Amino acid sequence: MILVLMGVSGIGKTTVGKMLAARTGWIFEDADDYHSEANRKKMASGIPLTDEDRLPWLHTLHNRMAQYVAQQQSAILACSALRAMAREELSRGMDPGQMRFVLLHAPPALIEQRILARKHEYMNPGLLPSQLATLEEPQDAWRISVVGKPEETVAEILQLLQSISA
Repeated sequence: MILVLMGVSGIGKTTVGKMLAARTGWIFEDADDYHSEANRKKMASGIPLTDEDRLPWLHTLHNRMAQYVAQQQSAILACSALRAMAREELSRGMDPGQMRFVLLHAPPALIEQRILARKHEYMNPGLLPSQLATLEEPQDAWRISVVGKPEETVAEILQLLQSISA
């Protein structure tokens, strides 16, 4: 199983992903680690990425996830996956049930507050409005609020995982 924690920057994908990995023993990957230097510079300057910018990055992420599936290893990927085309690229060739998207969400004011309270090497806080505008909410994803503590979010996701494996 590949679990993709998706949503805008600052929503808590990495925090929740690391906690989930610790609880499940699954591998954790942060999609940010795979951005090109050009993409990092663009984002640091406050310039939103285009689909063209994202495509090589998405191919790399898809290949990483396909490797885990081939090795029968479960993994958690923290990845914005804001657009349907991104989710389609990530799940290309996967059997139904091999990949599950989890949309983490919260009110924009809370997300902005969290972004401003953290330090990220290249994610410019000014990009939040463009990310919110870009988000194409998937109909088949689990929608999980991150308004509470990360532990609560993790517990809810674990409960949903148990319900599909039962």
